[in-house]
Amino acid sequence: MKFVGASAVVLALILLSGYHQGKPQANNSFDGFKLVDKAGNIRKPNGYRDHYEILGVFSVVSPIPMESGSPPSAKGSVEMHFTYASPGTAEFYRKTGKFPDGAVLVKEVFGTDHDLLTTGDAHWASESKSWFVMVKDEKGRFKGNPLWDEGWGWALYKGDAPDKQIATSFDKDCKGCHIPASSTDWIYVQGYPVLSSK
Repeated sequence: MKFVGASAVVLALILLSGYHQGKPQANNSFDGFKLVDKAGNIRKPNGYRDHYEILGVFSVVSPIPMESGSPPSAKGSVEMHFTYASPGTAEFYRKTGKFPDGAVLVKEVFGTDHDLLTTGDAHWASESKSWFVMVKDEKGRFKGNPLWDEGWGWALYKGDAPDKQIATSFDKDCKGCHIPASSTDWIYVQGYPVLSSK
């Protein structure tokens, strides 16, 4: 009887200990600014494929233009755009309808290979072509830096120099592609189903 009672106490202590240890691990803060130096330069995060959550994938087909200005009619190259977010970003968005200050988004653009498989004309990701890295900034921390605008910090890395940030300004290198998404915080949220699913 004493053994059973002692076992129950030990089990209760283990459960309480696990509960206590688990609580601080809950990540309610977003530390994207650890990737940013004092001047506002954004570093590509290490290990994002292993530690970030996948938001969604876009398949982008570039049309082949026809001669004499006629509209394109044939498929050209295909890219796959994988977007990752720092841990907890999707949950925060589902609860609030917005991206949290300090959240990081990484869009990795892949070239593709393809073949006729039993499933049809299959395309899959091959080499990395570029990375776009964004850090959410609700406070306007880097007003003098042209790569910080519209509530985000923006960075671009190319496949042939994956550690060298090459964007010079939001207006020149980023804005054109994101204008259609300006009403959804400059992010194409319709392509990221985890932002709305439970």
